[in-house]
Amino acid sequence: MARLLVTGGAGYIGSHTAVALLEAGHDVVSLDNYSNSSPRALARVQRIAGRELAIVEGDIRDAGLLGRLFARHAFDGVIHFAGLKAVGESVARPLDYYANNVAGTLVLLRAMHEAGVTRFVFSSSATVYGAPDALPIAEDAPIRTTNPYGATKAMVEQILRDLAAADDRWSVVALRYFNPIGAHPSGEIGEDPRDTPNNLFPFICQVATGRRERLSVFGNDWPTPDGTGVRDYLHVLDLATGHLRAFEFAQRQAGYTPINLGTGRGVSVLQLVRAFEAATGRTVPFAITPRRPGDIAECWADPSAAARLLGWRTERSIEQACADGWRWQSRNPDGYRG
Repeated sequence: MARLLVTGGAGYIGSHTAVALLEAGHDVVSLDNYSNSSPRALARVQRIAGRELAIVEGDIRDAGLLGRLFARHAFDGVIHFAGLKAVGESVARPLDYYANNVAGTLVLLRAMHEAGVTRFVFSSSATVYGAPDALPIAEDAPIRTTNPYGATKAMVEQILRDLAAADDRWSVVALRYFNPIGAHPSGEIGEDPRDTPNNLFPFICQVATGRRERLSVFGNDWPTPDGTGVRDYLHVLDLATGHLRAFEFAQRQAGYTPINLGTGRGVSVLQLVRAFEAATGRTVPFAITPRRPGDIAECWADPSAAARLLGWRTERSIEQACADGWRWQSRNPDGYRG
């Protein structure tokens, strides 16, 4: 079994991936500065998995800390989640995003290089594709970002591509996520936005609890079947399994490999609302508001490379994701702060 450093291990996707890794028998060391997460998530991860993980509080930009961490542990690889992730915030605070997401990753890669650790799974994003020319989106689609957040992901991917080309010891998988939703079915861990949610699903959940009055649907005049935006929503547990499979791939395959993680199916905003209402019995009031600048009509993945290279496919339905997400939200209406 492997020993893995998971940066951002207390975050939404990081915590679910930590559970998957522990349940698969791997040893996990979580590094997180808790800027957008809670150490309580890691206590719950251990409870779910029935195993302990090592917990380190710190920042990936702290070269001294990383040096000590790599000297102390014989890591077999790194799964890198740590970073800022809100599109709108990135437009307002681009320097913070480049400092965290790009410069921070460079510090991490340097520490890995000096320690001789060369297996790396990177948390990338479908935002690197921008507005697609064709659907579904395959990995060879043009990279053309429309905001600083997406630009940081594309920049890190270029760094990783160059690194793998320069040194054939490196095995790098860049996982381009589409739209993760849901929570662990135990209701113990889930998505816990600090302020106003930037993503649709946690906003729906907060409306369902009464924490927010209604959902804003940004436009009903898009060229889609019901006029609302269409995205590819996948259960966060399927996404977590994708990271486990990506690390297994990195153990046997060198070079740089970008891989989409999505269902390959588009779901509109209103379809997601109706699926949530059907799965939970809750009503989600909404209001149609003007389109947001920079939004696109439709976006969903071609996940065939993940099936071919990783043996990975999504297994859970939208309805299951809605039920699991509501179980987390209803039991933890204030998230980890409750």
